Amino acid sequence: MRVLHTMIRVGDLDRSIRFYTDVLGMKLLRQQDYPDGKFTLAFVGYGPESEHAVIELTYNYGVEKYELGSAFGHIALEVEDAYKACEEIRKRGGKVVREAGPMKHGTTVIAFVEDPDGYRIELIQKGSRRG
Repeated sequence: MRVLHTMIRVGDLDRSIRFYTDVLGMKLLRQQDYPDGKFTLAFVGYGPESEHAVIELTYNYGVEKYELGSAFGHIALEVEDAYKACEEIRKRGGKVVREAGPMKHGTTVIAFVEDPDGYRIELIQKGSRRG
């Protein structure tokens, strides 16, 4: 078994695709419209679905906003340098909500950014994880 994808619902598909591709550097892998079901799916990631877990962006026609709830936490991405990643994300128009630095009660260097729908993405600096 392996993880295939994580699905999140988005209020503006084009805006979300721009964020994940232009700001986070992912590629749009595929997109399919389902007019009878009144939704569109777009899959983004850093490599082919046959080899990498990806994110499924689901747009339901006419729904512009979702309540995120308190159960979902975040998506985590490994980065070479969390400090530099925050700078680049900010330059590309992304929103950094927790600057890079060691995590509370640990030494792992992390940061958090937020996508246009309010989902949090944790950046974990490569080589800094312990335990």
